[in-house]
Amino acid sequence: MKAMITLLLCSSTLFAQSRWPAEKANKWYQQQPWMTGANFIPSTAVNQLEMWQGATFDPATIQRELGYAKAIGFNTMRVYLHHVAWQEDAAGFKARIQRYLEIADDDHIKTIFVFFDDCWRDQYQAGTQPAPIPGVHNSGWLKDPGGYIDTNPALMDTLQWYVKDILTTFRKDERIAMWDLYNEPGHFGHGDKSWPLLKNVVAWARAVQPEQPITIGIWNKDFVAFNQFQLENSDVITFHNYRDTASLLAAIDTLKTYQRPVVCTEYMKRPNNSTFITHLPIFKANNIGAINWGLVAGKTQTNYPQGNKGGEPEPAIWYHDIFRPDGSPFDENEIVFIKQMNE
Repeated sequence: MKAMITLLLCSSTLFAQSRWPAEKANKWYQQQPWMTGANFIPSTAVNQLEMWQGATFDPATIQRELGYAKAIGFNTMRVYLHHVAWQEDAAGFKARIQRYLEIADDDHIKTIFVFFDDCWRDQYQAGTQPAPIPGVHNSGWLKDPGGYIDTNPALMDTLQWYVKDILTTFRKDERIAMWDLYNEPGHFGHGDKSWPLLKNVVAWARAVQPEQPITIGIWNKDFVAFNQFQLENSDVITFHNYRDTASLLAAIDTLKTYQRPVVCTEYMKRPNNSTFITHLPIFKANNIGAINWGLVAGKTQTNYPQGNKGGEPEPAIWYHDIFRPDGSPFDENEIVFIKQMNE
């Protein structure tokens, strides 16, 4: 396998390409339906490793819960990967990605896969994952690669093999809408330490030349240098916004000046007045894709507020998420509205 990966790295680098021209990106976007959907992890997984490792991969729950998404007209899921699942069992990991894509495709749902992430827990390992801390928002979510890259520089080589292997395997797969290379670089105190991996993952992706567009979503207006790099290296512009309609409209006005397709890959925080009823009409009117955080409230517990200490009862107003594991909605009126918007 190592010889194959070495050949892959050497050969693909010879044909690196640059960002898609705006005309190509816009033509691609015109061929897509209006993208609506959610960030998805099955309710039985506390984090990305529990979702993707062989012992806990749960196709029955994935199938059931993507069925909830299909029923309200969602057509796109954003799904996080993790390099440790590949490192432990590359062939098995890719087979599980294939199985996930088969399930999603049966429901006419495309997927945005995310490679790296600077958010939440810095420590992780393969095997049995810790149980969620009762009532704590995202108590088990994992960074990738997190601080390990600072203490183990050789990990960068592993990450290159990982990204290029996944992209090469799935580079022509029409069930994949986009590749989101790095979630919220610089977050959780990483700051400028995220630059080497951010620049490298763009170069690795361009070397493979996937037929799907690549993107790195902007998320903090104060991260000026990061934002400029991410915008300049994204075929399709993506962004996160958990604030009210005034903030959303200001972001849209700015991003539309780049004359590229725009997709919001994280929104919907009910206590912040970021809701389906307030935001979906704005996204639809501006032909901007809308991917909210959370489909089914489960072991990630993102229906609880961020930063809470745990032990509290379920909040009267959910933070994120739409359904309970049995398919009953948090708010039936939301379901009716989402269906209407997706007709």
